[in-house]
Amino acid sequence: MPVRKPALHWVHGTWFSPEMKWKIRQETAGDEAAIAQVTAAAFAGKVYADGEEAELPAKLRDAGALVLSLVAVEGKTVIGHIAMSPARIGDAKCLGLGPVSVRPNRQGRGIGSALVNHALAVAGVYGRGGGALTGDPAFYGRLGFVQDAGVTHLGTQPRFVQIAGFADPPKGELTFHAAFNE
Repeated sequence: MPVRKPALHWVHGTWFSPEMKWKIRQETAGDEAAIAQVTAAAFAGKVYADGEEAELPAKLRDAGALVLSLVAVEGKTVIGHIAMSPARIGDAKCLGLGPVSVRPNRQGRGIGSALVNHALAVAGVYGRGGGALTGDPAFYGRLGFVQDAGVTHLGTQPRFVQIAGFADPPKGELTFHAAFNE
């Protein structure tokens, strides 16, 4: 039986799911440890994980490069997170999405999709033209991300390099903030 995705509603500046009792809001002071824990749990044991994912939001925050940090919360508990930071495709500015993480016991309920969709909407507001990431085409493809043969990322198989939200997609090498390489 397929899992029914919850309806989301915009209420007082946050996305809210009345069925699941979770909402999306901007990161606030004190969320840092929970974000690291959610990210570590979400990437634990994954073949594509390099073990550095849980530290990346803090590195971006410390570098002043965390353009947007959204959390999904259930009550007061952080159950998901997405980070956005400056990136480039060739000479074009964009926003890099990631890491995107949801607690393993909450995955498959639309939380990650809602975080990504909200982040893409914000990317448009920032005038960066769109978002880019490296990730699972099966998951991100259903959210509007596509692989573009003109966009590459050193050391990454082309099918995992994906973009979304560009009116005129740029071409060139995708470069994330330096914190991704620390």
